[in-house]
Amino acid sequence: MACFDTAFHATLPPAARTYAVPRAWNERWELRRYGFHGLSHAHAARRGAELVGGRAEDLRIVSCHLGAGASLAAVRNGRSVDTTMGFTPLAGLVMNTRPGTLDPGLLLWLLEHGGVPVAELADVLERSAGLAGLSGTSGDLRAVLAGRDAGDEACALALDVYLHRLVREAAAMTAATAGLDLLVLTGGVGEHAWQVRAALGAGLAHLGVGVDPAANRAATGDAEISAPGAAVRTVVVTAREDLEIRRQVLALLGA
Repeated sequence: MACFDTAFHATLPPAARTYAVPRAWNERWELRRYGFHGLSHAHAARRGAELVGGRAEDLRIVSCHLGAGASLAAVRNGRSVDTTMGFTPLAGLVMNTRPGTLDPGLLLWLLEHGGVPVAELADVLERSAGLAGLSGTSGDLRAVLAGRDAGDEACALALDVYLHRLVREAAAMTAATAGLDLLVLTGGVGEHAWQVRAALGAGLAHLGVGVDPAANRAATGDAEISAPGAAVRTVVVTAREDLEIRRQVLALLGA
């Protein structure tokens, strides 16, 4: 048995999964937005709902898998209805070494007028862009935060770009869920970077998100960090793709 990381996003509706390129291309090469981190998003949505005493099927959820690779998922009725990654894991959020979504015209310009070889472009997009490219660090968020706190302007800009994209895309996911009941943060950054959680909460305050500063700083493991009276609940969930794989195997076996 194989548990595919894209399977959770197989429920994306046609409008969310289809690229606006010639239909013949889509059909010939099976081009579509596949999405990734599906095992993590599936577990995070389910466990996050449990933490607030509900079920994923009854809540409008934005799941944030934030790590070296990062993506968001819009979950409605327990199903993925939108996500930030696409045909490959390069799209969407700014990541440690990946740029996230880029204007394709920029890439064409680099190839046609910048003289950048295809192999070099591919390597940079995977290994030398994102936080690493902007900050001049390894791209690890801890290094970027340390640089920002030490007054490094490149690190400060890198963090600003990272947070801008994160807030923008998280807000966009609420369009697909038609509102927001629960914000879930998981992955290495989502679980451990209280600064990112605080910034995301502040950036989504207009949607009813509120993060309690003390609870946010103290959060370990699975925890709720919602501010008292916040319209949207916010939780931190430990990434456990292994538990989601186990759940799927048991479901298939009928256990």
